[in-house]
Amino acid sequence: MSKLSKALKGCILGAAVGDSLGLTVEGMTRTRQARMFPHITGHRFLGKRGMVSDDTEHTLLVAQALTASGGELEAFPADLARRLKWWVAALPAGVGPATLRACLRLLIGFSHKNSGVFSAGNGPAMRSAIIGAAYGHDPEKMKSLVLASTLITHKDPKAFYGALAVAQMAAFSAQGGLSHPQDFLRTMAESLEEYDSSEFISLCAKAAQSAKADHSVARFLETMNQPEGVGNYVYHTVPAVLQCWFRRPLDFRGAALEMVRAGGDTDTSTSILGAIIGAGVGEAGIPEEWVDGLMEWPRTVDWMRKVAVTLAESVESGEPTTPPGVNPMSVLARNAFFMGVVLAHGFRRAAPPY
Repeated sequence: MSKLSKALKGCILGAAVGDSLGLTVEGMTRTRQARMFPHITGHRFLGKRGMVSDDTEHTLLVAQALTASGGELEAFPADLARRLKWWVAALPAGVGPATLRACLRLLIGFSHKNSGVFSAGNGPAMRSAIIGAAYGHDPEKMKSLVLASTLITHKDPKAFYGALAVAQMAAFSAQGGLSHPQDFLRTMAESLEEYDSSEFISLCAKAAQSAKADHSVARFLETMNQPEGVGNYVYHTVPAVLQCWFRRPLDFRGAALEMVRAGGDTDTSTSILGAIIGAGVGEAGIPEEWVDGLMEWPRTVDWMRKVAVTLAESVESGEPTTPPGVNPMSVLARNAFFMGVVLAHGFRRAAPPY
């Protein structure tokens, strides 16, 4: 297995495992989460099994689009937009409002060049780690691909800054890690020098300072006025992920559980973190029982591995490759089942303990 294939498998499976771990307690405050789930050591979504949400699905869509386009800067966004259009047509649960609006615009005929809405949500950030893992060796191309992915759904520059930071973390991770947080801060400042990104760079610096003091993610969030968990705003999510990654760059289990326990938008934050760390440690560095505990169809774990392998082949050859596909009717049936489980969790949350 090539180094790139290992990184891409780890990135995709890390995203899926992190997504699943966080999904059960998504949107809960730390206080409520601790009362309802005092012991979280693995999947809790459906018994001791896990399923994934839009965070992982978008990572896979980007991987497929990169493969099919060969990473070509004109073909990639057109291919990704087509996949997003049919993704939303399959009625996925829990889609963010900005992503939903943009995808519906695609569905009714808008071009990907003007489908995006002005929002700084997490949509672009949750799908950009795979771009960094695949194209981190070519920083300018990586940046252009992240921007293209972002603008399909989100037009606020803040969404791009966060998405680029996630891709850059994954790039560092896939290429052997980070020597010092200052290397990351310097790289981001240089990448965004033509943008008004000083606020974002300042947030990244605060994450580095907190990590240097060895604060937990929860303590860092308290200093950032987020006492009950990570928000669904990219300026909340990305600094929290960055802080944890600085401290635990190779500790998938510890980092994932810490991010889940931080509360808030846990499926997205833990999926992003899992993708970044996974790109560095590969599938072998992800707890085996967590990978085996994923209950997904038609996007099975083996199918996800094939997506990673074909993307690696495309990147290494520089040529478009046909990525693995799925039956749309199977996806529709899966989404109906998933929605039922989500609704069951919703009813459970209406009951004590509060």
